[in-house]
Amino acid sequence: MYPIQRNRRLRNSATLRALIQEHHLAPSDFIVPLFVIEGSQKKEAIAAMPGYYRRSTDLLAKKVKSLWNMGLKSVLLFVKVPDDLKDNKGTEALNPEGLMQRSIQIIKNAVPEMVVMTDVALDPYSSFGHDGVVEYGKIVNDPTVEILSEMALSHAQAGADVVAPSDMMDGRILGIRKCLEEQQFHDTVIMSYSAKYASSFYGPFRDALDSAPGFGDKKTYQMDFTNRREAITEAQRDIEEGADIVMVKPGIAYLDILRDLRESITTPIAVYQVSGEYSMLKAAAEKGWLGHDAVMMEQLLSFKRAGANLIASYFAEEAVKLL
Repeated sequence: MYPIQRNRRLRNSATLRALIQEHHLAPSDFIVPLFVIEGSQKKEAIAAMPGYYRRSTDLLAKKVKSLWNMGLKSVLLFVKVPDDLKDNKGTEALNPEGLMQRSIQIIKNAVPEMVVMTDVALDPYSSFGHDGVVEYGKIVNDPTVEILSEMALSHAQAGADVVAPSDMMDGRILGIRKCLEEQQFHDTVIMSYSAKYASSFYGPFRDALDSAPGFGDKKTYQMDFTNRREAITEAQRDIEEGADIVMVKPGIAYLDILRDLRESITTPIAVYQVSGEYSMLKAAAEKGWLGHDAVMMEQLLSFKRAGANLIASYFAEEAVKLL
């Protein structure tokens, strides 16, 4: 006897499949990471991230206008700080005329409606390459939180819409939120890297910003990748402390974490498809082992299917062109 229900009926044509498609990508789903450097008319290729660049501040306005015209409405800023400006306490991070602060102002002047998100962490500014202050070979939590709070405030004062603490220090969301509220920045959004794992996928990014740890690793503050339930605890605590958006990082290897959070919280969730994920696909496609665009779109849609509201991805521009 033939089945009354045939699931394949609704797969018979591209039009039918599109009609019942459960998840979609749109330009507004994406956050575009941008790497900024000092100098003039500089567009430096990143060897480990084919097709991605570091840009000097004078090239930022043109870039963000191009992104906006493509329908991309959000950027996440990272800065490459000269070595002579680095120290253990990330003093340069608080400079109102620093690279990050100037970059924020340039973007907001060029495209006022662009949502500017900023990385809040000490590693780009640290002489040790760690996300916190180092004392006797250990990364200390509370003194770091004090600096991160001031850092986030300086970004808000420069015009950032969203501050994104990526350090994984305990209590930093509460510290930042209190600091912002005290200074009347009630509307500044906090996007917390709540479930940021001590992953091996970050290598190309660290090359891009020269931010690899100078000793040891980051396992005393970033999450153990063997742990699942801990991510829910981290995200719930951050929300209680004032986070408006929580993030899972990396992406593809952590879809289970993304799904767990989606089923546990109602807060918007972002996912970061990190540099290693980007570079692996680029390398495989260059070898002819994978179809670049097809795999890229499959991966991006997997984030939406797992529950992400926002996707930080180095593929954003390429994906939007296909869309």
